[in-house]
Amino acid sequence: MSEGTSMVMESSENGTDLSQDDNGTIVEMPEDTILSQQTSVNLVPFIGQRFVSQDAAYEFYCSFAKQCGFSIRRHRTRGKDGIGRGVTRRDFTCHRGGYPQMKLSEDGKMQRNRKSSRCGCRAYMRIVKRADFNVPEWRVTAFSNIHNHELLKANEVCLLPAYCTITPDDKARICMFAKAGMSVRQMLRLMELEKGIKLGCLPFTEIDVRNLLQSFRNVNRDNDPIDLIAMCKKLKDENPNFQYDFKLDGHNRLEHIAWTYASSVQLYVSFGDAVVFDTTHRLDAYDMLLGVWVGVDNHGMTTFFGCVLLRDENIQSFSWGLKTFLGFMKGKAPQTLLTDQNMWLKEAIAIELPETKHAFSICHIISKFSDWFSVLLGSRYDDWKSDFYRLYGLELLEEFEEEWREMIDKYGLHDNKHIISLYALRTFWALPFLRPYFFAGLTSLCQSETTTTFIQRILSAQSRLDRFVEQVAEVVEFNDRAGSKQKQPRKSQKVCLKTGSPIESHAATVLTPYAFGKLQEELLLAPQYASFVVDEGCFEVKHHTQMDGGCKVICVLCEEQISCSCHHFEFSGILCRHVLRVLSSNNCFHIPDPYLPSRWRLNSSSSINPLSNATREHSEKVQLLESLTSALIAESIETKERLDVACEQTAMVLSHIKDLPRTTQSANDIVYNCPSDLILPEVEDTDGIVQSFTMGTSHEPLTSGKLKDRRPRDGIDIPRKRRHYSDSCCGHFEHDSSDCPMMEGDNLNGDALGYI
Repeated sequence: MSEGTSMVMESSENGTDLSQDDNGTIVEMPEDTILSQQTSVNLVPFIGQRFVSQDAAYEFYCSFAKQCGFSIRRHRTRGKDGIGRGVTRRDFTCHRGGYPQMKLSEDGKMQRNRKSSRCGCRAYMRIVKRADFNVPEWRVTAFSNIHNHELLKANEVCLLPAYCTITPDDKARICMFAKAGMSVRQMLRLMELEKGIKLGCLPFTEIDVRNLLQSFRNVNRDNDPIDLIAMCKKLKDENPNFQYDFKLDGHNRLEHIAWTYASSVQLYVSFGDAVVFDTTHRLDAYDMLLGVWVGVDNHGMTTFFGCVLLRDENIQSFSWGLKTFLGFMKGKAPQTLLTDQNMWLKEAIAIELPETKHAFSICHIISKFSDWFSVLLGSRYDDWKSDFYRLYGLELLEEFEEEWREMIDKYGLHDNKHIISLYALRTFWALPFLRPYFFAGLTSLCQSETTTTFIQRILSAQSRLDRFVEQVAEVVEFNDRAGSKQKQPRKSQKVCLKTGSPIESHAATVLTPYAFGKLQEELLLAPQYASFVVDEGCFEVKHHTQMDGGCKVICVLCEEQISCSCHHFEFSGILCRHVLRVLSSNNCFHIPDPYLPSRWRLNSSSSINPLSNATREHSEKVQLLESLTSALIAESIETKERLDVACEQTAMVLSHIKDLPRTTQSANDIVYNCPSDLILPEVEDTDGIVQSFTMGTSHEPLTSGKLKDRRPRDGIDIPRKRRHYSDSCCGHFEHDSSDCPMMEGDNLNGDALGYI
């Protein structure tokens, strides 16, 4: 048995130690001792070592194994770690670990006993997935370097199959040699002479080269781009709204190509204000960079806007992609654009999108921390990351600048190149600099993970380049169907009310469940803050435990002017807890219409947005019409007979409306007769009481009690009984606005109190 590093072990994430088959001597070793152990190239694996991903851990252990004289392989996960949460534990073992197993052939006979290299070696490294601040990391929890076989020498280990790799540059030269008609042996000899190495010392063998040449024959890279363009042309012929563009280089080879679908262009009209341009993936089989434009709709679901394949990664390539995307979207640039930390892309955005606020995704930055700082900071790494994340989420610029300097002094990072770079680019990633801009929640770690999952589905669908456009279309279509199913109005949809405030009840009828959930989070925190009048229309709001500081809120309800120094509304489109506290203190029971953005409303449409073009006088009636339409759809899809009648009657109504003259008449002179039995989605409070909203006027209060649909008996419709109240002003039903004690003598009306 060879001498190696003794085994060290730590309990895994679920509290279990090594499984029963992991026998061996366990020796506890302090982390400081392990940190000091190094080879001439890199560190020996140690307990607590962190990696961004499984692949990063595999590459590190693979490099260590090559120096020691063995290779590794991925072992299957064991235990119950992966159930329901994906893979959370992985073992990497020596290539000679385990024992060969006899397998049955197709005819049911045992296969011949072939000689195997496996001898039950127990050398391994175990990693476990853990999440700090919702950012997953893989940590080494167990490691053993004890082998029961001889380790190979440096000139022998390179011949192991795991290390017989061919670099992209070598692949390109082999391809060129093959086109010149050279034999495989001639290729190997020529490359040995070029690299100045001894005969037979290349990291790949003759068989590897022959397999590579065979793969070149299976994938015709010269014809695939032509087929890809032909496929795009076919899709364009089938649907004129499908858009694509491409560029050929001087050798008539495909250099760049971009495309988008008709549904994506429609979605961009309503939800293209905040966009993610992900360029962190490549199509390795064709050595092309993949760029994907995505966003988020009013239900918080990822929406696809476009795709681009780039041959090179430089300013010119990114500029071509950005200009092409703007052309697809009729020149409409996003308000904000989120990307990874790519300096070439940064320069291209500054040139092509000068009016767009460009920011870096914090997830891409945090994912590099384990490589940048874990070894440097050692046991202080977790504390430093907590401090960094707290700085990232601060509200005021002055606080960020002051605490950043304190953090640098505390951890002694004055000369660290990564810290210097992060500070120089702080306006691109730190929230205190980004809050004045609208990002629709795309900067959150949860939304970033959702976006990554969507892009992974696109990547997992790739096979051949000429089929890639169709495969992306299938993924997008599946995502759109899932989104449509979620957005479909439901007859008995319930929304849980947690505060009982009229503001919450009102928002539940206007916002999507996703946006309402975000507003509800702020409403639950609002009572923890105190509001002080500083001047007319100016308030200071601070937490009840806070002695100094606080946020400055401007609230002039008669002019529908609301703002807060925390910029939460500008950043997310949702009012903050500070503003909600002021509204509640000033007896405002509805959120003013401008602060319920159409982007987050239930009736936000990807094709048209009537409220964006309607005047304020029309907005209530347009909302009423949209509510009627939603109710019509919900009732019609119950049965085929209902659907047929709805289509027939709707066509007749639409034809009649088109025949009416297009005269300009004041909206206030038009009388809309609203059916009193129009039922909006039910709302359930925390006590289990269901409240249903009836549409009369927009100021009509909520009715209490559960209104159940009564089915007709013997073909006769039984009318529903409703309680009707006069217009209320403050949420109490015993009086109306003419004798309201809250409005008496104050010259206030419904608008001044914040009603829509």
